[in-house]
Amino acid sequence: MAEGEKPVNDPFWRTVALEDMTPDQWESLCDGCGRCCLVKLEDEDTGRIHATDIACRLFDAGACRCKDYENRTAVVPDCVSLTPKEVRSLPWLPPTCGYRLVAEGKDLAWWHPLVSGSPETVREAGVSVAGKVFGGEDEIALEDVVDRIKAWPLRWPRKAREPR
Repeated sequence: MAEGEKPVNDPFWRTVALEDMTPDQWESLCDGCGRCCLVKLEDEDTGRIHATDIACRLFDAGACRCKDYENRTAVVPDCVSLTPKEVRSLPWLPPTCGYRLVAEGKDLAWWHPLVSGSPETVREAGVSVAGKVFGGEDEIALEDVVDRIKAWPLRWPRKAREPR
């Protein structure tokens, strides 16, 4: 193999540009953690993003999945459909996000289902929001949302950083 040449058996996320991925490849980059489905607040003065432990009204906290993924943007108008351009520009995507990692030229973590072969490793690594969601946005009074700001959705969990 020539210097700088990649092995032909590298996984698609290392060899295919985000823009060139098939819909199935693109969707598989989602690890199913649910962090992007948590309500985020932006400080009007500083632009700083704050994550909460409050989930979107369509989020199924037990399954860590959208209850109506196909129609989510019609039901929740501010739901963002991720595209390669969006992934490169959204400041609130968690640092653990497969889309973000690939966009930044990084590899997927050991716990990502495409690497581990199991969706359960996302929970084992502490990346999933399973068991961490306080409630849905329809269950929380608007004035109480600021009290639910949490740092963990925008950080790497310790267990996720440890090599397996």
